[in-house]
Amino acid sequence: MPNDVINFNEKFSQFSKHWSPKVIAEMNNYQLKLAKVEGEFVWHTHEDTDEVFIVMNGSLAIHLRDRVIQLNTGEMFVVPKGVEHKPVAQSECQILLIEPRGVVNTGQAGGKLTADNDCWI
Repeated sequence: MPNDVINFNEKFSQFSKHWSPKVIAEMNNYQLKLAKVEGEFVWHTHEDTDEVFIVMNGSLAIHLRDRVIQLNTGEMFVVPKGVEHKPVAQSECQILLIEPRGVVNTGQAGGKLTADNDCWI
């Protein structure tokens, strides 16, 4: 698999559940994950790592306690480690996340939106 071309559209077609990141590749100790998001996520932090959000298709607002970062197709934002944030998408948005292996999507907040970890497609 390491030498296979990864087609984002083909990978996105393999799942429909929102807020459930799917691993598509690893680079060193980092995983590249695709997710479909819609509605509001939970306020959470990742105490030990930054989190990269890249919007592949759609619009995503990342709420921070002091401002809102608005991202559209082709844009990205890095949430620094320890910064509380809440992603929100008014309609379905497709994103690419880059984060270390083992990161829980809801951080220490937990709850019903906590996704299974290390799910490959």
